[in-house]
Amino acid sequence: MVTANPRLAVDLAGVALQNPLIPASGCFGFGEEFLDFYDPNILGAAALKGTTREPREGSPTARIAETPSGMINSIGLQNPGIDAVLAQKLPGLAQFYHQPVIMNISGFSIDEYVHCCAATDGTCEVIELNVSCPNVHGGGMSFGASAEAAAQVTAAVREVVKESALFIKLSPNVTNIVAIAGACADEGADGLTLINTLQGMRIDVATRRPVIAERMGGLSGPAIFPIAVRMIAQVRSALDITVMGSGGVASARDVLEMMMAGATGIQIGAESLRNPLVIPQILEELPALMDELGIERLEEIIGAAL
Repeated sequence: MVTANPRLAVDLAGVALQNPLIPASGCFGFGEEFLDFYDPNILGAAALKGTTREPREGSPTARIAETPSGMINSIGLQNPGIDAVLAQKLPGLAQFYHQPVIMNISGFSIDEYVHCCAATDGTCEVIELNVSCPNVHGGGMSFGASAEAAAQVTAAVREVVKESALFIKLSPNVTNIVAIAGACADEGADGLTLINTLQGMRIDVATRRPVIAERMGGLSGPAIFPIAVRMIAQVRSALDITVMGSGGVASARDVLEMMMAGATGIQIGAESLRNPLVIPQILEELPALMDELGIERLEEIIGAAL
């Protein structure tokens, strides 16, 4: 049984977390799936499945491909839609979970982002805006692919998000992450989530066809951890903004490394799918590792390597 340890507490842009560990969006569903493994109230916060205005069935199968150091997925934003999440999923989660909630909002237009965020504001502690989805009104360009597009969607959403903290989840598939992060900060984002997945592809050499039906997908897992640490450090060296780190975290040592790069919250994605018990295991291991390294409280090491 993991109990709260005040040495692990962090302040995430004004949201008090009992510890920094958060299952990444898409890897925790809406919580019910993890009840067979552990009490989710040990989490710092829970990031729920990405939600759009309309229900989506997602991509055709196959959706997942294994790699030597991670996985590639193309789920395609399968979700029940914002109305069902607010009317059914959030009340259902509240029956057994009492820590902060992060609503991950995805969209295909600024209007869709604004609609979902306006409906969601105040129902959760944090709104995480996923801007790495295709922008159908911009010729397929992702909102997170340029500083200008990221600024436009952040500014529009900022107008309707008044109660929840607003984080923007950025794509690493760009040439200048600092410029895009800065544009979001300038338009009023309370924080950033760094990073989303990198584009990857596997081919079945027997069939000579891509393994994933959509050909390409998002690479996650240990292979991308050093890239995530690098981008967090780049952004936090340039900007005074709160960051949730994400990308390949699999151990207590990874958590400390990502916090030293500048992250305050730590999201764990692919490893949660491979090992559903990884978060309680890390929570048990962290105090001993902190003692070994002379760390009294986690908050004292945020950005220590910058």
